Amino acid sequence: MAEPTPPKQANATDIVKMVRRVVRKHWPFLVVSIVLSTAMALFYGKSQPKVYEAAALLEFDPDVIRPLGNKQDPMVGWSAVWDTQSYYETQYRVMVSNRVLGVVVRDLGLQTDADFWGFKPSAPIPLDDTINTLRGHTSIEPVKGSRLVNIRIEHTSPGQARRLADAMSRAYIAQNLEKTVSATSDTLVWLSTQLDHFHGELESTENQLHEFKKRNELPSSSLEEVSKQVREEMHEYDNALTHTRMRKQELAARHSELSKISPDNVDEVPSSELLSNTFLGGLRTNYQAAVRERRELIAEGKGDNHPSVKKTDEKVSQAHQMLYEEIKNIQGAVGRDLAIMQRQEAGELNLYEASRKKAVELNLKELEYHRLDRLRAQNERLYGVLLEQTKEADLRRMMNTNNIRLVDGAPEPKSPIRPKVPMITGIGTLVGLFVGIALMFLRDQADRSLKTPEDIDQRLGVAFLGLLPDVEVEGAPGANGKRKKSKGPRRPVTTEAMGPPELVAHHRPMSTIAEAARTIRTNVMFMNPDNPHRRLLVTSAAPSEGKTTVACTLAISLAQSGQRVCILDCDLRRPRLHRVFDRVGDAGLTNVLLGDATIDEVVQPTEVPNLSCVPSGPIPPNPAEIVHSERFRKFLDGLGERFDRVIIDSPPLMAVTDATIAAKLVDGVIMVVRAFKTSSDIAEQGLRALRDVDAPIVGVVLNAVDFDNSAYAYAYSYYYYRREGYGATDPSAIVQDERPQPRPGDSPH
Repeated sequence: MAEPTPPKQANATDIVKMVRRVVRKHWPFLVVSIVLSTAMALFYGKSQPKVYEAAALLEFDPDVIRPLGNKQDPMVGWSAVWDTQSYYETQYRVMVSNRVLGVVVRDLGLQTDADFWGFKPSAPIPLDDTINTLRGHTSIEPVKGSRLVNIRIEHTSPGQARRLADAMSRAYIAQNLEKTVSATSDTLVWLSTQLDHFHGELESTENQLHEFKKRNELPSSSLEEVSKQVREEMHEYDNALTHTRMRKQELAARHSELSKISPDNVDEVPSSELLSNTFLGGLRTNYQAAVRERRELIAEGKGDNHPSVKKTDEKVSQAHQMLYEEIKNIQGAVGRDLAIMQRQEAGELNLYEASRKKAVELNLKELEYHRLDRLRAQNERLYGVLLEQTKEADLRRMMNTNNIRLVDGAPEPKSPIRPKVPMITGIGTLVGLFVGIALMFLRDQADRSLKTPEDIDQRLGVAFLGLLPDVEVEGAPGANGKRKKSKGPRRPVTTEAMGPPELVAHHRPMSTIAEAARTIRTNVMFMNPDNPHRRLLVTSAAPSEGKTTVACTLAISLAQSGQRVCILDCDLRRPRLHRVFDRVGDAGLTNVLLGDATIDEVVQPTEVPNLSCVPSGPIPPNPAEIVHSERFRKFLDGLGERFDRVIIDSPPLMAVTDATIAAKLVDGVIMVVRAFKTSSDIAEQGLRALRDVDAPIVGVVLNAVDFDNSAYAYAYSYYYYRREGYGATDPSAIVQDERPQPRPGDSPH
């Protein structure tokens, strides 16, 4: 059993082919869509009223002339945010505000203006409706990278558009000037009130400062000078106190050293005292000389009672007494000086503390003074600023300066801006193109019929065996051998010269039909060369798809190859082979199965060499049971022993179950699909019925193909090539080369 061919993945080439096929088949949808859409767009563009546009150019000027100088004007609110985008966006909204538009409506009398409305109003239109209508005609367009802005007005009347643009620019400039003057007047009133208030505050703080000086007995000089004097006084007192304390420490140290001298160590006088007191030094020298003299006398061996020693003792005692008394005098003097320094230190400390206290009090007074003085200076400064601004505001109010000016007035437009007929027409053409493409593909998707070999491969997923032209409408050959296209209504060609249409392959072996049949034969024979399909069942999913024609054509082609072929009519409901092969009334299949005839009696040769035929015989009441019988199986076996190939023509799969029953008894099943008629859904159901019984599906034959269709151009060119004399002329020799032929739609390589 041949495995089903899986659907091929679509690639770029397949997509291009599919697009070309869709365009070739459904191009009238595209043409009609483009023509209708273009015509409708053109009609729409021509039917629209002409709209004109007038524009006035305004400038926002931050460098407005200021006669009072370049000081920033605090009364103009927009100046604080001049360079911000929010200011411009605000002004754009103001331009189309009810206030500005209301002025234009009243100045031009638009509520009753027939030119503005396009008709004569019987009564004045309400103001709000007129303003909204005018706003709908207005657009604000800033000039990028500048402080310029266009006020654009659209209207069906060019004169009215110019008049409205000029009126709007004048109204906006007047409104901005009025806003500035009003703001300046309001500011002037506020400044006057604040000026009076701060004048009173200034007088009050000056009086408080005078009372503070008077109450605290402050000199008329500045408080800073007084504070400086106090600081200098404190510095002098501090220096004197420091000097006294140092002197006191010196005297205390001297007194401490002198207090250490006793009568026993009078000669241990500090050197500092000796250096500063030469008299004391002389007494000490005399004392030390007397002591040394006595020591020498003693050293000489003289005793204490020796007159010289006693005299020396008196001398030592006298020098000791004089030295000690001098030291006592010095000690007393130093003690007195130390007491004096202590009293002096206490006095200087009192003076310093008094000065420091005075400085602290002065600091407190200075804080209060400075607070009052700052308040006075602040009020004085504010009063001065308010006085200056009040005078400037009064002057500005009288000058009426404006930061917005008209650069260019609105000229009267010469040509309309809408409708843009070429653009509308172009858009309509594009829309028609897209709609036409969509309609083509929708129509192609809605058409589920099988038409080309690609449809067989992609939708059914089974092997494609070949194409077969529509033998019932094939024209007879002309004098030059080329086929003639039938004129008028199509009808079967059944003349005596040609016979039934199912036998065209026999009567015209060099025709396109015969060549197509040989291609199908070759593909079937080489589908499984090691195990050839000897018994082939030809069926279709639905009636009237040409399965009998395909069976006869395939059988004739096999017979022409020299094989012994028998074609069996197994359609026991609507048989046709008895009419095709002129076996009307002869015994057939049912006679053999009922035992009324033998195989040899029903198998009769036909006019086609090597081809025999078994008609259906009388139509039985139970065809399915007959096909399902053991006698039918044995009958097929008998035909298989007598012939190389047995071709069975069976009923449709979807109508009855005869074909599915017979499919189990054959080597292969060929399914017939009628081009442009059989839908993929019906064909898939028929294949599913065969697969449900594990039938050996060989492939699909696409029947009733019209080679005039561009989808089959490759196949027809191949058959035409063979027919023009490059193939064999002897029907018996045509099939000597049984190599697989290229299938329509396949690449030559």
